[in-house]
Amino acid sequence: MALDILVIGAGMGGLTAALALQQSGHRVRVVDRVAELRPVGAAISVWSNGVKVLKALGIGDAVEDVSGRMNHMRYMSRDGELLTDFSLQPLYDQVGQRACPIARAALQQLLLEAVGEDNVTLGLACSDYHAGDSGVTARFADGSQRRADLIVIADGTHSKLRERALGRQVDRRYCGYVNWNVRVPASADLAPLDHWVQYVGDHQRVSMMPMSGDAEAPEFYCFFDVPLPAGTPNDPAGYRDELARHFAGWAAPVQRLIERFDPAAMARVEIHDIEPLETLIGPRAAILGDAAHGMAPDLGQGGCQAMEDAWVLARTLDNAAGDIPRALTAYDAARSERVGEIVARARKRAETTHGADPAATQAWYAELADEDGSHIMAGMSKTILGGPLG
Repeated sequence: MALDILVIGAGMGGLTAALALQQSGHRVRVVDRVAELRPVGAAISVWSNGVKVLKALGIGDAVEDVSGRMNHMRYMSRDGELLTDFSLQPLYDQVGQRACPIARAALQQLLLEAVGEDNVTLGLACSDYHAGDSGVTARFADGSQRRADLIVIADGTHSKLRERALGRQVDRRYCGYVNWNVRVPASADLAPLDHWVQYVGDHQRVSMMPMSGDAEAPEFYCFFDVPLPAGTPNDPAGYRDELARHFAGWAAPVQRLIERFDPAAMARVEIHDIEPLETLIGPRAAILGDAAHGMAPDLGQGGCQAMEDAWVLARTLDNAAGDIPRALTAYDAARSERVGEIVARARKRAETTHGADPAATQAWYAELADEDGSHIMAGMSKTILGGPLG
């Protein structure tokens, strides 16, 4: 049974949901409050479970074409001492799909083209909605209304519609650190071009990840993590000096990276998550993406879980033959426990990486020096194979 579905939010989750629902034969409209789609953050590491969803939706090959080739993973100490270096091929062989680090703008454009720009309205904020027996009425900031059979709430971690669906306030929690992220031209004096390299020390981290499939102009997705109090000043003009202070004395590639990035192209984000939600649904409403499970990025699973949400929602609607409450109940059962567990794991990883318990962080550094990749890849494999497409 074809439904009229209104998706609020044109980010990764909203657009993936729109595409999945369109392919199931539903009439889908996407609305976002922003006047122009400008993805937050330079890039996204789409791990194998997310790529599997994109392939099932028909755009995975295009994603692979423009993504980075991340074949190895390496950890270094702040002083440049090698802690561990291993191939990711055993992981890819086990799960049946390589990871695809990709520029957020490139992924969003591929999704937008697949959904169809005519089906997306920008610059229109949804202020509220009402669910009744016959459908949903969404109200917008310009005074207009739109009706649908189902509303999909995919408007991000600050979502107010989520609170409308749940009937309660949802607070964001500061994870204790600030992330600066940026794209830079890739070069071997920063890191091997097919390696994801991370420098760790002093409860801080620097990461360089290949994110471009363009052999003529390869790029790294780079980020810096520093534990800081919430609300510290954010001055783009001072990013280089600020990071030079935080990472003074770190290895030469880190110093080169600080010298080379463009502060005007850099995003600075205070990292927050939300407590796992007890449910991801409301009357005639499905919550997905960051609105459903805003999490620390330390597992690289935020976008991937949004893609899984989209796939599962479409499948539960397929299986329910037009029975929306039945479909939503099935969606909630399939997703709430899984994403809640990943939110908790991401929070624990963030705490370990960024010194919430300094002794635990020091123990992790020591473990990395003894790591051959098997333990790290086992955790990744568990997450990937636990997804809806295995």
